[in-house]
Amino acid sequence: MNQLAQGNRAVLEEACSAVGMNAAGAEVLRLAENQTWRLPQGIIMRIAQRGQQFAAAREIHVARWLAGSGIAVVQPLAVEQPVNVRGVPVSFWEELPPHSHGTVEDIALTLRKLHSLPPPTGFDLGRLDPFVRLAERIQAISVLTPDDHGWLVGLHRDLAQQWSARRPTGMADCAVHGDAWPGNIVRAGGRVVLMDLERFSLGLREWDLVSTAVRARTTGAVRPDEYDQFCALYGFDVTKWDGYALLAGARELRMVTYAALHATTHPDWLGQAQYRVDCLRGRRGPRPWSWMATAAT
Repeated sequence: MNQLAQGNRAVLEEACSAVGMNAAGAEVLRLAENQTWRLPQGIIMRIAQRGQQFAAAREIHVARWLAGSGIAVVQPLAVEQPVNVRGVPVSFWEELPPHSHGTVEDIALTLRKLHSLPPPTGFDLGRLDPFVRLAERIQAISVLTPDDHGWLVGLHRDLAQQWSARRPTGMADCAVHGDAWPGNIVRAGGRVVLMDLERFSLGLREWDLVSTAVRARTTGAVRPDEYDQFCALYGFDVTKWDGYALLAGARELRMVTYAALHATTHPDWLGQAQYRVDCLRGRRGPRPWSWMATAAT
């Protein structure tokens, strides 16, 4: 167990105790901005960043709202949560059966259904912010040269200023997932299930569509014919929208900074982090580039 996991072991044990569970045998699944652990009894624990109580509570509300709206979604346990452990929110979820990434068809059809729902009542979704916690993430990156780090700071500033100065006009605002990549829209037990609800908010539905477009236009993870299928099934090609460049820039920045932050605790990601920075800085030729897959952004 590395130092990051050890540091939150006490949080895990205290949160389990608060809801009457045993933390013995807990194993780490993912260490990133949030930590994900598995308990032996088929329970997933999410330890969020300190001070993110609103976001953690919103995930619980969103899951229950989606389930009541006919969308398959990960389910929170029926305990009083999130548990607040000295400012750190912890939530408990039912573990999914073995699952695989969703297809472009799964993503298109799920987003089309999600975006057709009226916004929920009874809790605050919050407003979409494509740059949420990016400044903190960039500040925490320690594996890049000062020049590359300063360049990312400047790119973030420029994109965020554009967003603040003139929010793009798109389709009607709705509830959006916020991080609609195949690792968060998965196939499990014969169903397509929504996962990782942290970025849910009210805002431009185009933000959800940009995720697949960037995987086609920027990283090459989606073939041209697959992207055409995605657009046909959803009914809109976001790359033809005049706000695409700004939101694609925000998504690319999230993907680059996630890899760089991940590399601070996973040295095997140093090469990929630097490669992504080099791509954005024009050192690796034009898009699309081949980026290794990693976790959510």
